[in-house]
Amino acid sequence: MVGVGLVVAAAGAAVGWLAGRTRAVAVSGPSMVPTLRHGDAVLATPVRRVRPGDVVIARFRVRPDLLVVKRAVRPYRDGWWLQGDNPAVTDDSRRYGVADVLGRVRLRYFRATR
Repeated sequence: MVGVGLVVAAAGAAVGWLAGRTRAVAVSGPSMVPTLRHGDAVLATPVRRVRPGDVVIARFRVRPDLLVVKRAVRPYRDGWWLQGDNPAVTDDSRRYGVADVLGRVRLRYFRATR
């Protein structure tokens, strides 16, 4: 049986996809383990409001060339402080500072094999 939350997330992503706003993103690296792994693929949609705990796609202001998938921790200097779920990897706001959130991850549509 499929959970209601998954159905709602899938429906929201489908609507966003049809409107041309949903972005498919491939996860690269170990920073979001155990939530996401290298090779996973996610769908993200733009949001007006980000909440602490959301998994988001973003760009660090000092690395605008780098699109990242991280967890929003708290608002910080007109942007967001982001951290990965893997405490051993610090390629997040601890290294790059404030980030601008582009969207919230709605669902993982491909799970990388081990």
